[in-house]
Amino acid sequence: MYYVGIDIGGTNVKAGLLDKEGKILVKSSIPTAKSKDYAAIVEAVSEQVKKLASDAGMTMDEIAGIGIGCPGIITSETGVVDYSCNLDWNNVPLANAFTEKLGKPTFVSNDANVAALGEAMFGTGKNYKDVIFVTLGTGVGGGVIIDGKLFEGFESKGAELGHMVIVKDGEPCGCGRRGCMEAYCSANALIRDTKRAMKENKQSAMWKFVDGDINKVDGRVAFECSKTGDPAAKEVIDNYVAYLGEGLSNFINIFRPQAIILGGGVCAQGDYLVVPVQKYTDEHTYGGGRAPRTLILTATLGNDAGLIGAASLAISKLGKKVK
Repeated sequence: MYYVGIDIGGTNVKAGLLDKEGKILVKSSIPTAKSKDYAAIVEAVSEQVKKLASDAGMTMDEIAGIGIGCPGIITSETGVVDYSCNLDWNNVPLANAFTEKLGKPTFVSNDANVAALGEAMFGTGKNYKDVIFVTLGTGVGGGVIIDGKLFEGFESKGAELGHMVIVKDGEPCGCGRRGCMEAYCSANALIRDTKRAMKENKQSAMWKFVDGDINKVDGRVAFECSKTGDPAAKEVIDNYVAYLGEGLSNFINIFRPQAIILGGGVCAQGDYLVVPVQKYTDEHTYGGGRAPRTLILTATLGNDAGLIGAASLAISKLGKKVK
């Protein structure tokens, strides 16, 4: 039997057919309906799924179920999207809509949760039972896998990892609080801090890196200039590593996972990020060398993480455990 993975975004919807080992057989992407009307999106994606089955030379009878990753607040037990600002959805019965359209059991969870599940089942975390996935992108999100199962909390509203406060009364966060991990460890936060450092250090190599245009600053600038020894860039990265390390150390103290997997654009820095973060968590978690060490690793599923994760949701619900 095969499984459908659907990754719904504000701009595009990716869908694919996967086998039980997480291998993508076929996939495609279509624009998200401009109206954001959920019925229109369900209609379009249902046709997308049927075409994928046809392209793969299979019938819908060979598909066991459908998994969906969607941004927003979701009650996964019922498959209802309570609220998604990206899609302007409120109380959308997404799972039931797809089940009615395609006749298959359908499961829905937050997109960060399914990405975590995908990495745990078929990516970097496949050899571990207890894993935390943290994505460092525009915001900071993630998911928690405990004993091979996705942990979502009461009414599946927990594990908002990016909104743990790491600096009391610190930088404002988009959630309305101050000092959240997202306000210090997201790519947006890194860009903000890079620009601040540049304004305070007019001789910094970071200015040359962006051809004197501060509007060209992205998450790579401070990292790349730090590698050349620029003091201002190095301070930005040292601070970033400390904030990230502090947040991850808190996760380790609470959950003590076997591994924390980092995803998102910032993680393209590889060992230049992971090695100092690992050192920080080794030195700042409870028990020190007397407690089991949590490994800091990077994700491997890349751009297909949402798609594979969504299918993983269906695979896990319909019989195959993460471990």
